[in-house]
Amino acid sequence: MPDPALDALMLPFADRRLAWPEAGALFLRAREGAALHAHAPRERVVCEQSFRPAHDALQRAGFQVRAGGGDAFPLVLALPPRQRDEARALLARALARTAPGGRVVAAMANDAGARSGQADFEALLGPAQSMSKYKSRVFWAGTGRADAALAEAWQGLDAPRPILDGRFRSRPGVFAWDRIDPASALLARHLPGDLAGHGADLGAGWGFLSDCVLARCPGVGALDVVEAEARALDCARENLAVHAPRVALEFLWHDVTAGLPRRYDFIVTNPPFHALRGEPRPDIGRAFIAAAAAAMRPGGQLWLVANRQLPYEQALASGFARVDEVARADGYKVVRAVKG
Repeated sequence: MPDPALDALMLPFADRRLAWPEAGALFLRAREGAALHAHAPRERVVCEQSFRPAHDALQRAGFQVRAGGGDAFPLVLALPPRQRDEARALLARALARTAPGGRVVAAMANDAGARSGQADFEALLGPAQSMSKYKSRVFWAGTGRADAALAEAWQGLDAPRPILDGRFRSRPGVFAWDRIDPASALLARHLPGDLAGHGADLGAGWGFLSDCVLARCPGVGALDVVEAEARALDCARENLAVHAPRVALEFLWHDVTAGLPRRYDFIVTNPPFHALRGEPRPDIGRAFIAAAAAAMRPGGQLWLVANRQLPYEQALASGFARVDEVARADGYKVVRAVKG
């Protein structure tokens, strides 16, 4: 898939305005793509990515990749996200991970907030050089004029904090980070109380649906909380700790589309239908359904919520013996599918 922000990020290296330091570079929220292959020396780039599919793609491409770290580099690259608090925290983290005398380079697509992203970048680091192409913008600066007080203020902007009157904890940048999204709320209203055995919540986010299952279904003895974004999974671990004395909980940082590691008696899911950069991807939802069908024990139930126009019927029919639409409201549908 095209990645305009990544293409823009590599422009100063393609034009030889910037060079890769011998001591190596750090790439925060890194993504694999053709521009990275063309212009980044694999042996001199350390990638950090907390989203498992992007993490795994970088690893398969031969890059050194990890979920986090603490060492400093003479060059730090970043692809700030659309969510502004998370983006500002990422810029502060990039500054903190830059060695003295080093440089920070960031890029954003125009429709993801490139203009305001550059303004934030320059507020933190001072005047920046920039280039625009691919409907995106790349900007870079040294650290000599950085605002230390602003960096300290921004470092905690994406930290976990209480939400929903303190019932849960979440953080900016996580899906529906400070609210219960309407689709999950609809599914929660229709979940039965007799789910039992070993289940899974696929794409669990900060843990809302898992909490509903565990609070409502005393027959559940074990639950796998499966989430691709490590930042969200950390919140789910906190939010579900109250259930740990009664239920065996396992938290899996995992890409559901790659398949599931065990068999289940039931699965609940509000599958994503957009990719990391926000483009529509209904194939992700179909892959969730296929993974659920392959991992379900005979007689097991899938409870799924989705936008009602998403074309999931064929995937459901091919994986399950019985498929029923349980509810339809506010543009969403709740489906119960039973494994034959």
